[in-house]
Amino acid sequence: MLPAGARLFSEGQRARSVSVLCSGQVKLTKSSKDGKVFLVKIAKPGDVLGLSAVLGSTPYEVTAEVIEPIQMKIFARDEFLHFLQHHIEGNQHAAESLNNEYRTALLDACRLALSNGIAGRMAHMLFHFASEAGTWSTERPEIHLPLTHEDLAAMLGTTRESVTRVLSDFKRKRILSISGNKIRVLRKDALEALV
Repeated sequence: MLPAGARLFSEGQRARSVSVLCSGQVKLTKSSKDGKVFLVKIAKPGDVLGLSAVLGSTPYEVTAEVIEPIQMKIFARDEFLHFLQHHIEGNQHAAESLNNEYRTALLDACRLALSNGIAGRMAHMLFHFASEAGTWSTERPEIHLPLTHEDLAAMLGTTRESVTRVLSDFKRKRILSISGNKIRVLRKDALEALV
């Protein structure tokens, strides 16, 4: 069990292992040369961390930091590669995981490039989180979001102040209600109109 705030690995560090997340959440971030941080993904149980770096014999592309206490299974690089050489099923799962990483990256790029402004990006992200949680099909989807406004800003490519302003506007228009880490979508149609 690792506590919130623990760092699993850092961007640029030599890839030494692959980790399978069993419980909890991990944020994956990428930094620019000028110090800006982009929140790439929130890893959830079942996600494989460090796979592309281990398979490509490259340094980790992102930094992995625990958001809420986690449990995970760690496989040393050499042990993992040996396993893949001898188990076809392991190769299939690795390919599926890489495909999921690719699809997530594509969706994120589309969210940033195709959404109309910050409100549209926020709406798209909330839709994605509710869909991922399996609540979007309910009348009033709920999202458990243990991220700070700064984390959301890093994910949306904007500022913390802009995130706060958009969320306040959504609350004022009764599109959302927010209580701690829980967001409830009150008007799906209004959120969908922004996507």
